Amino acid sequence: MRTLETLVGGEWVTTGEWIDVHDPADVRTPLARVPALPAKDVTRAYDHAERAFAGWKRTSPFERARIMTGAARLIRERLEEIAADVTAENGKTLAEARAETGKAADFLDYYAGLARQGYGTLLHDVRPDTRTHTQREPIGIILVVSPWNDPLITPARKLAPLLATGNAAVFKPATETPLSGLHFARALHDAGLPAGVLNVITGRTAEIEEALLDDPRIAAITFTGSNAVGNRIRRRLGDRNVRFQGELGGKNASVVLADADLPAAAKAVAAASFGQAGQRCTATSRVIVERAVHHDFVRLLLAEVEALTVGPGTDPATTLCPLSSPRQRDSVLADIGRAVEEGATVLTGGAADDTRPDGCYVLPTVLGDVTPDMALWRDEVFGPVLAVRAVVGFEQAVEAVNDSGFGLAAALFTRDLSRAHRFADEAECGQVAVNTTTTGWDVHLPFGGFHDSGTAYKEQGEEVLRFSTRVKTVAIHF
Repeated sequence: MRTLETLVGGEWVTTGEWIDVHDPADVRTPLARVPALPAKDVTRAYDHAERAFAGWKRTSPFERARIMTGAARLIRERLEEIAADVTAENGKTLAEARAETGKAADFLDYYAGLARQGYGTLLHDVRPDTRTHTQREPIGIILVVSPWNDPLITPARKLAPLLATGNAAVFKPATETPLSGLHFARALHDAGLPAGVLNVITGRTAEIEEALLDDPRIAAITFTGSNAVGNRIRRRLGDRNVRFQGELGGKNASVVLADADLPAAAKAVAAASFGQAGQRCTATSRVIVERAVHHDFVRLLLAEVEALTVGPGTDPATTLCPLSSPRQRDSVLADIGRAVEEGATVLTGGAADDTRPDGCYVLPTVLGDVTPDMALWRDEVFGPVLAVRAVVGFEQAVEAVNDSGFGLAAALFTRDLSRAHRFADEAECGQVAVNTTTTGWDVHLPFGGFHDSGTAYKEQGEEVLRFSTRVKTVAIHF
């Protein structure tokens, strides 16, 4: 078993307490351990970040870009090593892990380029001989809390823009998947990131939560995870002038109309539902099918799902990986059981993979006879589970999409251009796709949801600058 260090104040440190990291394909033996930092080390990380921010915010944007470009190069050079650890600690297939690793480097490159451009606007001024402009400045120390499902790309999505704009960071990776975040930090460190600009806290949340969330030097918190935890953080910040960016849950729907290319729609829905074993915030978990083609579409969908190969992420033949932990596996199985008790019908799957008792496997599951009053229609499952419901007509389909407290992603499959535009206008979601999957957005495209799926601050693209910078207006009389 490997023993790893974590990055605090520019040094790789350990402690006397450890957290074991397990492979969800076989949880019997830990694959690595990382330090379980105590609360005093969290405070020390904020001390380092405070000192580092004073210099980093004055560092030339071109130097910041150089470091980030260097880190991107190192990640690509280390791609196989990093992808292997992503698979080992998260369970996703090596193909998925390689794609995630490459995309993490893309985030660094994109925001390095944006750093070189500068951020601001020249404004006309009613006063004579006066030139006015706005400029964006870093806000300070940002706490980054990332989840276990995308343990490398989510830290990259969050850290790249805030570092490019001159902020310092305290980064808490998920306890289940710290290795990926440590790879990202090591690439930045090796590329020359000044000491203290990025500090990585590996620790048990219950033991360090107060030190992590209540430090008065925090300027902002960016969090991806469950609504329960996100809302708890938001309430904790209620009387403090701290920005909160939350990317929370989703109950994403794909609509298949009668005029759709049904085989193509079935492939896309299966990919969106069962990639990463459904452990994506943008995964399709509800498919709404026009009744006229319901039977034909479900037949095609089941053929796609039953062709999936369940197995460990290290096996090239695997197309459906294990879930991330025994707790997540058991939660998904409980959701399936409750849906069946409420009247849903298992069309395929519906159980754990008993041939692999030491892993966190759930068979890809499609459930029919789902009604809007079932928990399965309302609640995020976050696993390889898809609910199918038939509707009559486009209007009823849109109503079904919007019948949710969430509003992250939705897709429509149709050949009708007018319905495509109407769907884009009427779907109450932050991400809308037509004739493609609900998942997969490039680094320059703003990302985030409506309603209970997130806060007003978007991630990705230039839109994230609203979160990671403040605007100053400057008027100069000459």
